[in-house]
Amino acid sequence: MEELKDQGSTIETASEPRTKKDRLLPASILVSAIILAGAWIYTTGLKAGDQVGSVDNGAQGAANLTANLEEKVLPAEGLVLPARWGDLGAKMTEAGVIDAEQFEALYANRGGLTDETKQLLYGSKNGNLVINQENAGTLLNLLWALGLGNKNEILEKGPMSDPSYGGAGNFASTGGWTLAKGDAMDHYSEHSFVALNAEQQALVERVSKNIYRPCCGNSTYFPDCNHGMAMLGLLELMAAQGVSEKEMYKVALQVNSYWFPDTYLAIATYLDSKGTSWAKADPKELLGANFSSASGYRRVLSEIQPQEKKGGGGGCGV
Repeated sequence: MEELKDQGSTIETASEPRTKKDRLLPASILVSAIILAGAWIYTTGLKAGDQVGSVDNGAQGAANLTANLEEKVLPAEGLVLPARWGDLGAKMTEAGVIDAEQFEALYANRGGLTDETKQLLYGSKNGNLVINQENAGTLLNLLWALGLGNKNEILEKGPMSDPSYGGAGNFASTGGWTLAKGDAMDHYSEHSFVALNAEQQALVERVSKNIYRPCCGNSTYFPDCNHGMAMLGLLELMAAQGVSEKEMYKVALQVNSYWFPDTYLAIATYLDSKGTSWAKADPKELLGANFSSASGYRRVLSEIQPQEKKGGGGGCGV
């Protein structure tokens, strides 16, 4: 997660869009893939005189593997999500959950808002959301505002409201949202942007408890950071529009992958080393604590690279 400063305040956003130049696995994961390829070559029983050439071939194979996995996990053309945006951006700016001037000022330092983002922020006839490596951070912020401002029992009766935490306003997902008019807590679970019936609410609660994020050990049911709050907003939007539970997990994995690319490329590498393809893996399982929580991700890293080089997920704090 990257921390950006705007007018003396701080706000968490997704990493800057990655260019083609840097859309490869981190060096540690690439090295791990090379090690795996080299180990396979060794076990085939090649003669000692053939080892140098074989290792070279293994390195090339590992590079091809990483590129192949990246295209599967993070398609360059992006993905169309089963979530129609409509006029939600306009509604949120009108309500003050998003202060349009502050939002534009934040992105002015990155070259300004794209026409696509302006349409999402101000337009009234938007179709389905599209996520790619260039706009993942922008969608994160828009969905963060939706999750924060939309009225929902998860925010009012879930872990966020536990008195032992000193109030819902002390979390990164609330105190870190500095792009609202007034205090972020003035908008916390305050607006009916996306109305859910009892069945849809139950669906969101059930699914949210099974979706984790590698920046911490909490599920979306406890949206204490920006990624958790944004995922809650996305789940609410999909549930209201009739998306099935199975499809919600699939989409959540796709979106998490764009928000945490290194994490899910590492998980894809791990699965490949176990003989399981990314396409055939169960999204619900991959989103669970065993893979997508901070501890789950550390476990994955420990199995695909040397222990002394293992890393963790990003932090939840501002």
